[in-house]
Amino acid sequence: MADALSFLEEDFTCLICCDIFTDPVTLKCSHSLCEECLQRFWRTQDVPQCPVCRKKCSQDEPTKSLAFRALCESFKKRKPTAVSGDVCPEHKEALKLFCFEDQQPICVVCYTSKKHENHKCSPLEEAVGNLKEDLKTKIDRLQATHTELKKIHESFVKVAEIIKEDTNEEENQIKKEFEKLHQFLKDEEEKQIRSLRKEMEPQDEKLKSIIDELSVQISDLSERMAAVWQDMEAENISFLQNYRDTLKRLKCPSGLNTTLKTEEFQHQPTQTVIFTTWARMQNLVEQPPVTLDPDTASSKLLVSQDCTTVEYVEMKMHVSDNPKRLYVGVLASQGFSSGVHCWDVEVRDNDHWTLGVVGETVNRKKLFKMDPKCRFWCFRYVDGEYKKGNKPGRDIDDDERPSIIRLQLDFDKGELRFIDPFRNRSLCTYTGGFPEKVFPYFCTGDADTPLNVFPANKQKL
Repeated sequence: MADALSFLEEDFTCLICCDIFTDPVTLKCSHSLCEECLQRFWRTQDVPQCPVCRKKCSQDEPTKSLAFRALCESFKKRKPTAVSGDVCPEHKEALKLFCFEDQQPICVVCYTSKKHENHKCSPLEEAVGNLKEDLKTKIDRLQATHTELKKIHESFVKVAEIIKEDTNEEENQIKKEFEKLHQFLKDEEEKQIRSLRKEMEPQDEKLKSIIDELSVQISDLSERMAAVWQDMEAENISFLQNYRDTLKRLKCPSGLNTTLKTEEFQHQPTQTVIFTTWARMQNLVEQPPVTLDPDTASSKLLVSQDCTTVEYVEMKMHVSDNPKRLYVGVLASQGFSSGVHCWDVEVRDNDHWTLGVVGETVNRKKLFKMDPKCRFWCFRYVDGEYKKGNKPGRDIDDDERPSIIRLQLDFDKGELRFIDPFRNRSLCTYTGGFPEKVFPYFCTGDADTPLNVFPANKQKL
């Protein structure tokens, strides 16, 4: 039926307006046209002629046929009406243009109205091509965000696994250490494990919350992109009518959490935990042992697993550039802002070392100026000479070179002494006080002999 109507439509179509005849008239040449279309055409001609075959005509020539007119009207009624989505709801005209200002398809009447005056418009097919290209570009950007989020998600998952493994390892090490002690230490062991788990619980929750948030964002992006692709497969009119909603789906999520700081998820070193427990035993330990902090070690210093030895390596190591890390040297894990503290450093025949304390607020990313005014108090052995900072230090014969240097810090008194404990002699002394919390400092440039750190008796020599 539809094919038959389509075939007949050619015979009922005016060649000027390309629509079904309205008030058709017939010329002597047998060509039929709408009366209004023919008169409009003749007004542009000096001599009336047929618009089809160009034969000359007279103004009285067109003849009307009531039967033909009735036939055309009947055909219009039988012809299927246009799909409602293809017709302007306001003017009942076909939607042939797209308004970029209002982002919707319009008809020719809409285009000439004041509502769309000076609006940028283009034919539907051209608009569809341009808009789909624009959507593809936006999808590509969204895909890049999607990929980045997946990478961040994987990183957080790995960090969570590592932290969990480290926590288990620390827990096992704590248990092993406490087995060496009496029942008192057994009780303390349980307390410390509970403390560790309690400390890690909010950090685990924070990681889980971040990972869950990333999962939700990734899932949301996937669904939105799939919906956009589905919208792009729709018919042109449907695509354009939904284009505004489609654009909303392509908005990137704001406030993405893409920064990973593993320092936020660290806990106290095991040695510090062990000392805290041992310190509760009267007269067993008088002061906390000075241990090295690997996170502060520069790229050519390697700290041992038990954090008591540091050695120099020729090739730079790949280490994370965290805020704590020094440009040169390594710090202790514990700083001091009061009291008396002692620690011994075994230097043996190391021919290039620097020991001392540095202020908490020094710029760790630059080479320290060896001056108390710059909050660096140090004693050195370089090129066969002892030095107090950059100044010459005490002359010591090679056969009397100390194998152990004891550092004695009296923070309240404002004094730092470097001592040879076996010969009971002072090597270097700083006085004048400390304006802020200080951390023990260690550095070596001798690849053959590492520096070893031990607790020392705080009794003055």
